[in-house]
Amino acid sequence: MAESRYFTEEGLQKLRDELEQLTTVERKQISEAIAEARDKGDLSENAEYDAAKEAQGLLELKISKLQDLISNARIIDESKMDKSKVLILSTVKVKNAKNGAIMSYTLVPEKEADLKTGKISVNSPIAKGLLGKTVGEKAEIPVPAGTVQLEIVDISR
Repeated sequence: MAESRYFTEEGLQKLRDELEQLTTVERKQISEAIAEARDKGDLSENAEYDAAKEAQGLLELKISKLQDLISNARIIDESKMDKSKVLILSTVKVKNAKNGAIMSYTLVPEKEADLKTGKISVNSPIAKGLLGKTVGEKAEIPVPAGTVQLEIVDISR
């Protein structure tokens, strides 16, 4: 049995949209490429046909993995989560003890992480160091460059 993965409603919808794109648009494009290559003659020496068939196999594998992921997806229910602690889907404002810089991160499932928008994976070292902490607590987090000390300034949803 496949393991359950947790997503936000938005993250799961992105996966569904991607699956829709793959099955309706890209599948059709690859079928057309295969038909076009087949029309060019001898298939035993047709590199274009071989490439199109390989692309089709990779696409079908990707579709299969997405379908599996979506079928085992679980949506996170924020209403049952403690708002006073850092948990998944918390937006945490932290202060770096070394340089005083204030940063804000939202802890999200791994597949939804996007550092550009301030969303970090709940499995990242920083998120793991912050999980379970409350406002005012300090966390010493081992990172590749050493250890960083962060103080939790605010927690929101």
